[in-house]
Amino acid sequence: MSDDVRLVTVTADNVDRERFFCYKSKPKSEGFRRKHDWLMARFAEGLVIKMIYEGKRSIAFIEYMPGENCCRAIDAPDYMVIHCLWVVGKGKGKGYARRLIAACEQDARDRGMAGVAVVSSESHWLCSKGVFLKQGFEELAQTAPSFGLLAKRYAEDTPWPTWPEDWAARAARYPEGATMLYVDQCPYMPDVLSISTAALQERGLAVKTIRLESAEQIRELAPAPNGVFALIIDGELFGTFYLDKKEIRRLDAWLSER
Repeated sequence: MSDDVRLVTVTADNVDRERFFCYKSKPKSEGFRRKHDWLMARFAEGLVIKMIYEGKRSIAFIEYMPGENCCRAIDAPDYMVIHCLWVVGKGKGKGYARRLIAACEQDARDRGMAGVAVVSSESHWLCSKGVFLKQGFEELAQTAPSFGLLAKRYAEDTPWPTWPEDWAARAARYPEGATMLYVDQCPYMPDVLSISTAALQERGLAVKTIRLESAEQIRELAPAPNGVFALIIDGELFGTFYLDKKEIRRLDAWLSER
């Protein structure tokens, strides 16, 4: 990296100074506070955030942690699991994503782990699979809506990560009204819940929210691999994204067909 580009590791000791990539400019917001509290609990479980700075501006970041404690509905013991990878603005096209993935891989090797895994998405919130395939990851599974499970392992005799096959049964546990399952891993979550609740109630749906507070709860209850957010309506998974204008149009069409 050039002299004005630096890689910073965010820990429990410096998070109040470095903050974290998303919402770092809004430390007084509810989403920032929730994410901060969530991070402080996760740092003790092995979570790492690395940010790339160009001068004083953070331009890219990666968040990851051991699979036993990760915020994804996957079974990945002894793997490091990437939660988020994001490069913004003028940082794109400079190899920052590759450098951050390499840093995560080196961390996994240094800890003697079996490899690195990630849940990808081609539609929203999560990184697309292409960047990982270019770094030697293999795609192991796909499921709707548009999620993929990818991994790179360091020994051929190491079992691959897996995810559940009972997604529909998980959603069926919530047969009445609208239920949102969420995790405070995303600092945008309070906005997601508020916007979605208002839209659902306007359409006459009773709304219930359930916060998942541990990796065990996510693995057992989340009705989609991303783990962070899911909207279930009358026992069916409607989506894993907040109700923006596009999703509201899809919701209206979906309700009219039932």
